[in-house]
Amino acid sequence: MESILLKCFTVLLAFCGMEAVAWLSHKYLMHGLLWNLHRDHHKKEAYGFFEHNDFFFLIFAIPGMAALLFGIRSGYNFLFWIGIGICLYGLMYFLVHDVFIHQRLKIFRHADAVYLKAIRRAHKMHHKHLGKKDGECFGMLWVPFKYFREMKSNRKNEITISDH
Repeated sequence: MESILLKCFTVLLAFCGMEAVAWLSHKYLMHGLLWNLHRDHHKKEAYGFFEHNDFFFLIFAIPGMAALLFGIRSGYNFLFWIGIGICLYGLMYFLVHDVFIHQRLKIFRHADAVYLKAIRRAHKMHHKHLGKKDGECFGMLWVPFKYFREMKSNRKNEITISDH
């Protein structure tokens, strides 16, 4: 039992740690040294399903896959469980960012949860900046509280208007 809890904790810690990695790499790499790969995500340079920005999927998949591989080769040690957490974060990132926010697949279009609306709003605020400077909201799953308050306020106003 203790071993299962430790493995679950390791997966959860790796998953949560990836939000910090995503925030830092988005702010300092994507909006810095690697802006040439990320730029077309803010301002379309070509039209099609894929963007240069999609190369980041490969860049971020490498540590997760390496942790899985080395963890398996070492008898499913802690690296395997870290790899699981990283890969789960990657899946969540794809579902939230590419599917839900940018609608690259036309599903989850009418989600009404306050948290999901706050994520969408924060990301919209991030994209209002077309250049590499002056950005905001670099994370994916951790949303500043002001967007929760804004979405809750909007929901209360919608309820009040529909009651009349």
